[in-house]
Amino acid sequence: MSAGSVEAAPGWLVARPIAHRGLHDRAAGVIENSRAAARAAIERGYPIELDVQLTADGEAVVFHDHDLARLVGGEGNVHDTRAAALAAMPLVGAADGEGPPTLAEFLALVAGRVPLVVEIKSRFDGDVRLAGRTLEVLAGYAGPWVVESFDPAMIAEVRRLAPHAPRGIVSETRFTHPDWAWMPPELVRHLANLLHFDETRPHFLSWQVGDLLNGPPFLLRRLGIPVTAWTVRDEAARAAAAAHADQMVFEGFLA
Repeated sequence: MSAGSVEAAPGWLVARPIAHRGLHDRAAGVIENSRAAARAAIERGYPIELDVQLTADGEAVVFHDHDLARLVGGEGNVHDTRAAALAAMPLVGAADGEGPPTLAEFLALVAGRVPLVVEIKSRFDGDVRLAGRTLEVLAGYAGPWVVESFDPAMIAEVRRLAPHAPRGIVSETRFTHPDWAWMPPELVRHLANLLHFDETRPHFLSWQVGDLLNGPPFLLRRLGIPVTAWTVRDEAARAAAAAHADQMVFEGFLA
């Protein structure tokens, strides 16, 4: 493995701090991954990290969670809900009363004014259709973008479908958050050590800010592969990102 084994990530990826799920502020009614959060990031010139999920009718929507409860107060899951039905559900706490946008709607709003980091969400069930749909939507977009995912199967599919599309792996070392409680130890080992590298060949990494002094981000940075740090929420994390990563993905303050 060498710095020349993958193409270079775009320079903008490390040029400015990246607003995590847009520049959101729930107290002000600006909800994560919303149009309002995108507008706020655009106003300050921040690149936007956003999440996409696949709906029951095969559409890519800008939405973080697999289930509907936290963000729209609904029952069930995104993958069992049609895009139009999801769009009709106002985001909880949104001052403008808007629902989640599709990826195409989000792109139309941003219109190339700031770069985009599109995280492809996954249930780690082998279903990689969202990778294809995300690339289909991005294919008609003139602005700068990269895609990333925790799931190496998604990024391997991106590589297969669009070998030159800028792609990254999101990961961490410990996977101790309750959201990962289902994950077997062998999968943790696989993800935490980038044992999928030959299949994914990422152009960049996005690594948990508390885990930056571990093998994969430490070594790949020195081989010329940039590392962004997620998610920076305080000064201690900001200092760690400044010392051990090439850029930060932040929320809760103005960078």
